[in-house]
This record gives sequence, C-alpha cells and structure tokens, in this order.
Amino acid sequence: MAIERVRAFFEAEGIAERILEFPTSSATVELAAAAVGCEPARIAKTLSFAVGERVALIVAAGDARIDNPKFKAQFHTKAKMLAAADAERRIGHAVGGVCPFAVNDGCDVYLDASLRRFDTVYPACGSANSAIGLTLSELERYARPVAWIDVCKLPA
Repeated sequence: MAIERVRAFFEAEGIAERILEFPTSSATVELAAAAVGCEPARIAKTLSFAVGERVALIVAAGDARIDNPKFKAQFHTKAKMLAAADAERRIGHAVGGVCPFAVNDGCDVYLDASLRRFDTVYPACGSANSAIGLTLSELERYARPVAWIDVCKLPA
C-alpha cells in the first residue's frame, strides 16, 4: 500500500508520527481541508502530468489551477494530466493519494509558487485519507523537488 511506502520514507526521516490518517476521505481538496481543519488553499495538491517519457508531479496550492501557457513555456509541451489508470503504475500512488514522497523512478517533483504564501501546507501521504502538515522548508526537504516553478494561476 502506498501509505506504507510513505510511512517508511517518513520513518527514515524521523517524522512518521506526524502523518494524519482520517476516518473519512481526503481525496479532494475540499475533503482534505475539512479533514485537516484548514482552508482549502493550504492543501498541497500533487498534480501529475506526462512530460515526454517522464512524469512531472507539480505540488500546488489547493486553490491554484494550471495555467496552460505557463505550463507550455516551462515544459515545452501541452499540459496533459496522467489518466487515473496510469497514475498508480507510473507514480506509485493512486489518484486521491498522489503525493511527492516515495515516488517511483521516472517522476520529477516540482513545487509551484502558489504555495509560497503559506507557512504550513498539507500534502497527502499516499492514500485517500491521509495528510501531513509541513512547513515550506520541510516540504522542500522531503519532496526533493527539481525546482520551484510558476505554472499556476490563482482565483481572481
């Protein structure tokens, strides 16, 4: 199970006890915000895109949306999300629990600038009923991103 893979990753980092598991689903931004007890924007959602033969995992604020022109400028291709059926095989986590931790080879993690307005955010931990509260510096440390990028737009 993907949450066990993430738990083992965080055990090696000494913070596994910080994983939050909920009796209800946290598979969407709205459900995760309700489970955590925070505003939806603080949910650090991980979006998965096919970029050539690799997978780009973009961790963005819960209220952010991909800006197609920015995405194309960054990755030199159209934004094409992975099909749900491909996510678990290619990433190691199923849709609803996709996160930037303990991912398969072939995945590149990016942190979007939409997160920078928060001190603490809540990404999933590999299951559709989990999260962990991390500061931005902790997110950067544990997600091990290729880079911080700016490919999202915020609501008006």
